Amino acid sequence: MAQERQVIHLQLGEEHYYFGSVAALCDHYGKDKIGITYGSLRNYGLAPGKPYRNDKYGVVIRVGVLIAKEGNRGRKTMQGVGNE
Repeated sequence: MAQERQVIHLQLGEEHYYFGSVAALCDHYGKDKIGITYGSLRNYGLAPGKPYRNDKYGVVIRVGVLIAKEGNRGRKTMQGVGNE
């Protein structure tokens, strides 16, 4: 089964950036750039249908699910074990 991974999308004016967590976003861009602190953004409750918007800073922060194809790369098979 594929693991669902969260992605945080920051739209800063016309530029777009993607992060693996809210903490990573807030570490990279502080309150002076996005207009909200890490704690406040966590309390806001980002959800796929509930983006954070700050028109003063020209910021939109969205959360979504990263869709990836499931593969077998790096998995060990049990083929041949005990079949000697």
